[in-house]
Amino acid sequence: MIPLGTSDLAIDLGTSNTLVVVRGRGIVVDEPSVVAVERMGGAQRVVAIGHDAKQMVGRTPENIEAIHPIQDGVIVDFDLAEALLKSCIERALGARPFVKPRIVVCVPNRLQDVERRAIQEAARAAGAREVYLVGKPIAAAIGSQLPIERPLGNMVIDVGGGTTEVGIISLGGSVVTRCAQIGGKHFDNAITSWIRDRHNVLVGSRTSEDTKLKVGCAVSAEGSKTARVTGRDLSSGIPREIEVTSDDVSEALRECLEQIVECLRATLKESPPELAADIIDQGLVMCGGSALLPGLDRYLRDRTGLPIVLSEDPRRSAALGAGKLLEDQTTLSRVAL
Repeated sequence: MIPLGTSDLAIDLGTSNTLVVVRGRGIVVDEPSVVAVERMGGAQRVVAIGHDAKQMVGRTPENIEAIHPIQDGVIVDFDLAEALLKSCIERALGARPFVKPRIVVCVPNRLQDVERRAIQEAARAAGAREVYLVGKPIAAAIGSQLPIERPLGNMVIDVGGGTTEVGIISLGGSVVTRCAQIGGKHFDNAITSWIRDRHNVLVGSRTSEDTKLKVGCAVSAEGSKTARVTGRDLSSGIPREIEVTSDDVSEALRECLEQIVECLRATLKESPPELAADIIDQGLVMCGGSALLPGLDRYLRDRTGLPIVLSEDPRRSAALGAGKLLEDQTTLSRVAL
């Protein structure tokens, strides 16, 4: 049971998943950022949100569609984003219609003003009384327990579902931030394209994601795993089963991973020399759900020469960091966008 005075929330509103922290209780909601809608005539109604909606991806009749209302950190469907936020808030706080929570939302640093306003308005429409937006790199750094208040260069890379954010942080603020439109969903698309080009077989997004989770890796290694994958043969139209190995996935993801490398290098080029020296000494912390791709830390280390440390809880670092800001209004006011 949530204490009556507890209504502050931190939300990591991601392309793939939405996580909600209740102040003093930790993460209480972890749901896919998917909303299923039924369309009849010119109207639509929400039929499922979160896990239930994700199960429908690729399996719905023509009048039902499973939609990601957040794409690359940006709201692409305001009404469905509001429905997603409202559902997550209700799950976090329970049936408390008169509670108007204070909410901290993690967002990409590169959002335009109109995109930031859309997130703030969606959160208010979902029931928030106050809304603070915090950049993903700052939140992830705090959640990874980096000493961001010190006069020291802290570098963090958050590899999410739709974007990769890189930030250099010192004295409690972002010194340099960069964002690449690359993340877990692009990994899935790359696997889909590789299977189509190599085997002339079409697979759905869920199959590509499952393949990534089963045998995905960033670098070729001994003991390569194999997954059996079923799709539609593009010549005959008949279902066909093929084998996909870890080495295959590594090859499929090469271009995506190089975009992450370029984002890292571009961030370092903009860094003041003193902070760059700190990063060379200390390395950088990697977080985000897609940071869990096996071998990604090794790949980035080999391509950049930097020490790479995986955050203790990569998927939840940004949400946990935003949750800590609920306890520190001074820091929250300073780092809010």
